[in-house]
Amino acid sequence: MPRIILKNAKVVNENCTFETDVLLEGDYIARMDADISDANASVVDLNGDLLLPGIIDDQVHFREPGLTHKGTIATESRAAIAGGITTFMEQPNTNPQTTTLQKLEEKFSIASKDAFANYSFLFGGTNDNLEELKRLDKNACSGVKLFLGSSTGNMLVDDESVLEKIFSNTEMVISAHCEDEGTIRANMAKYQEMYGDDIPVEMHPIIRSAEACYLSSSKAIALAKRTGARLHVFHISTGIETDLFTNEIPLEKKKITSEVCIHHLWFSDEDYAKKGTLIKWNPAVKTKEDRDKLWDALLDDRIDVVATDHAPHTLEEKNNPYTKAPSGGPLVQHALLAMLEKEQEGKISLEKMVEKMCHNPAKLFDIDRRGFVREGYYADLVQVTRNSKNEVKKDNIFYKCGWSPFEGTTFDSKVARTFVNGHLAYENGRFSEKRNAKRLTFNR
Repeated sequence: MPRIILKNAKVVNENCTFETDVLLEGDYIARMDADISDANASVVDLNGDLLLPGIIDDQVHFREPGLTHKGTIATESRAAIAGGITTFMEQPNTNPQTTTLQKLEEKFSIASKDAFANYSFLFGGTNDNLEELKRLDKNACSGVKLFLGSSTGNMLVDDESVLEKIFSNTEMVISAHCEDEGTIRANMAKYQEMYGDDIPVEMHPIIRSAEACYLSSSKAIALAKRTGARLHVFHISTGIETDLFTNEIPLEKKKITSEVCIHHLWFSDEDYAKKGTLIKWNPAVKTKEDRDKLWDALLDDRIDVVATDHAPHTLEEKNNPYTKAPSGGPLVQHALLAMLEKEQEGKISLEKMVEKMCHNPAKLFDIDRRGFVREGYYADLVQVTRNSKNEVKKDNIFYKCGWSPFEGTTFDSKVARTFVNGHLAYENGRFSEKRNAKRLTFNR
């Protein structure tokens, strides 16, 4: 069983930052102590660099099967480990959609051969697959995904009686995309009448408005409270929605939780003029005031998790006129770097960042032995070098789509090494061709 000693690490874990050595044995963290020695171990000197738990991204779209010209489980998970993401949960709006147990297991089969990072998938709820959902074992996958507003790969669930039954018939976490479809359609009709297909992209947050988000989120939360369902609201994008969530109880006791994505914390509607459809997401990037309130809610624990909603499209697709340009963009390679930049600016502490990107996803989804730097846990670890200028350019982007909304941005940190289950999977721009990723298991 291979042994590796990580010397001179500055570990960030469980609201503490401390210096230690870390002994990896096989898939696991075997020991943490000062000045570990082992004649049978190889030694990697971190020279005082940060050592973080591997990032757990609870919302990605890796596009396989059916949309593999945009990305695959292999290409996007490879980019993820370059960004320090060691675990991903992939969404069901592929082609075919992940709405049967057979299609779910087919995805697991692909990932078992191709994934560079640990993996699980969300099972898609629809207007007509309730019986299939009832057959889903609560430990089979991450949870259930519901689109309560249409998005890429339309899986809109708009039958209220079906929603009530789904909320009443699963013990699993229900993750929801919340935007009110009626409001969006009315807004779209108005602006199409004014502009045709070539609507200015600056209208995107007006079409997919704060009102549309709040109406849908508040309705989902009311339904969860009425049925006792375990609800997780994906990609909160507005300030007004943050008041729907509480920080008065610990995460472990919350029945209703929420997530914010990197792009909603980084960009605002002022960036549409420069970035155009490259920052067209659903829900839309909104105002600076919304962004500020999202940060406030993240820091005071009304928002529980930071994720990416990584959703690649080709540049050719994104360069279409507004109504034909798909929403979504690639983020897994640069999410951690973006958050580290905000930490350098004093926006968030390292400890709080690790809580939101590592600890809380593990807690929220009941993931077995991941998300923390602890003895006996899987050795999913990320070495970060500070004060190492890192400009995002075409030639260092690993996404299959070949572009990033962060192109031209220079980050002050870099991911030096990523360990997946104790295996050195990525090191300074180079990848191990050995895949040591595992299917997630859960403690439910």
